[in-house]
Amino acid sequence: MSRAELATQLAEIGRQFHSRGWVLGTSGNFSAVLSRNPLRLAITSTGVDKGDLSPGDILEIDQHGAVLTGSGRPSAEVSLHLAIVRARGAGAVLHTHSVWGTILSDPPGNGLEVQGYEMLKGLDGVATHEHREWLPVVENTQDWKAAAPSVEALLATYPETHGFLIRSHGLYTWGRDLAEARRQVEILEFLFEVMGRKRGMIWQP
Repeated sequence: MSRAELATQLAEIGRQFHSRGWVLGTSGNFSAVLSRNPLRLAITSTGVDKGDLSPGDILEIDQHGAVLTGSGRPSAEVSLHLAIVRARGAGAVLHTHSVWGTILSDPPGNGLEVQGYEMLKGLDGVATHEHREWLPVVENTQDWKAAAPSVEALLATYPETHGFLIRSHGLYTWGRDLAEARRQVEILEFLFEVMGRKRGMIWQP
């Protein structure tokens, strides 16, 4: 898919996710792989309101996060996108900041367990509601370049996970392409809201 086509799709995802309350204001960031060798990503420019995202707000970056095409700069979390693409072979990476995802990203312990819900079958490769999805929690930082190797190691430790949470921050998930990544956001965000409402946001020991 061309850079122009991916930019159009990323902008549309931004507007859709904004309308659903998952990336309010300038929160969130999205990327898609343009080429593997050499590695090139189309990625959202930082500081742009996702409800107003346009194809002109999509940058092209190299494997080091340097901007090759477009004006602006990528998010400080660009290293996470590159780490996920390397570790998972992902074709697209999506990061949301929903209310429920933010609340549930601060559980007791080092991860969030999701089990027993029919909607889990919407995740790639999941065939039963009895599936146990473990979403590890990564501690927040302002230096994601330094933290990226530990995220890659975490993804190697949990090879079956479909995403992870940054504590008090939000969700990262991915897919083979933008369509799959978007579906995984929809599934996980639905499950976060169900779990949050069911628990009444009172953690049980």
